[in-house]
Amino acid sequence: MRSVVWFIVLAVGAVVAALVLGDNSGLVSFYWSSWRVDLSLNFFLLALVLLGLGLHTAVQALGALTGLPQRAREWRTLRLERAAQAALREALTEYFGGRYSRAHKAAQRAIAMRDEVPVLAGDRPFQSLALLLAAGSLHRLQDRKRRDELIERLLAADRAAPGTAMDEGARLLAAEWALDDRDGTRADTLLSELPPGVARRTQALRLRLQAARLQRRPLQALHTARLLANHQAFSSAAATGLLRSLAFEALDAAHDVEQLRRTWLQLDAADQRDPYVVARAARRAATLGSAEDGRLWLRPLWDRLDTLDAEGRAELAAALGDCMAGLGSDWLPRLESAQRAWPTESAVQGVVGTAFIERQLWGKARRPLELAARDLALQPRARRAAWRALALLAREQGDEARASDCDRAAAAID
Repeated sequence: MRSVVWFIVLAVGAVVAALVLGDNSGLVSFYWSSWRVDLSLNFFLLALVLLGLGLHTAVQALGALTGLPQRAREWRTLRLERAAQAALREALTEYFGGRYSRAHKAAQRAIAMRDEVPVLAGDRPFQSLALLLAAGSLHRLQDRKRRDELIERLLAADRAAPGTAMDEGARLLAAEWALDDRDGTRADTLLSELPPGVARRTQALRLRLQAARLQRRPLQALHTARLLANHQAFSSAAATGLLRSLAFEALDAAHDVEQLRRTWLQLDAADQRDPYVVARAARRAATLGSAEDGRLWLRPLWDRLDTLDAEGRAELAAALGDCMAGLGSDWLPRLESAQRAWPTESAVQGVVGTAFIERQLWGKARRPLELAARDLALQPRARRAAWRALALLAREQGDEARASDCDRAAAAID
């Protein structure tokens, strides 16, 4: 097909030349002193075209000859640039392949070549990536001193032009390495230098959570974990378990009632609606000698027991049993209502019977306590408390033999 096209072009050119150049009646004369040269117009035009082409070729050849040194320099620079890029790619390959010593050497070669190539001298991403690979390799090799020198060099360069993606990545990696070294303070410092938008990213929040837990700051860890849960960084079950355990940590860290109250007020509303967290707070209050605070925190959930499952009701009932000291008469309607609503749930029946004992309602206490004491599925702690309450009831009624039997039954529970 191409040969046909060329044939047509040549044929058209021949026709045009025959039509244009066929009439050779023109004449061009040149005079120089006593000399005269006559040329046909067609020959003159062809010679003029050939002369122009020759001059153009000569100028190009001269330009190429004088530009040889520049082209040689460009070629050497291109070769060095390609070698530097190859070294950087090699460092990446070796790093992801787990050959950290080779990756560090390749990254160092890339850094050294960068200083020799003018094109790469101002390429900050190239240098930053090479430094990160070198520092990451040293981190894997447990060479912390040289790793810190490289990362400080990188951060110092990035502070001059902050806000770049490489700067953010370097700080996140440095914070992660600090956490690997169990240095929560340095990790927290690096994370605090991040811009607000970057600090809300999932990876930054994960690192902040680890730093807070490492520094034994459960409340900060709890708030961070709540943000991660809102970002769906965990599965629903994992988020619930993590938030609950962090709330437990925060409550258990309180050493007096005032500190416990402040911690309770700092908990999220969702945590204050979690029956397990509320039960833990009530138990901690009872341990610190403020059962009244524990009952105050239990009351909102106890008033809506129907919204909880059986395990949640059992947890609240066990916590109320620990906060029984000084129980007021205002709780009796709530307890009697729960007794009627869940007659087969031993945990609820047991705490109702214990409350009746606390209020010295001896006649009403026996039945719910016996139901709780004989339920082998009930928690051992709750069963033991029910047997002891039955022993107290028997002594109050003067039945010492029955009281002894109840004490032995309580002691037999592992």
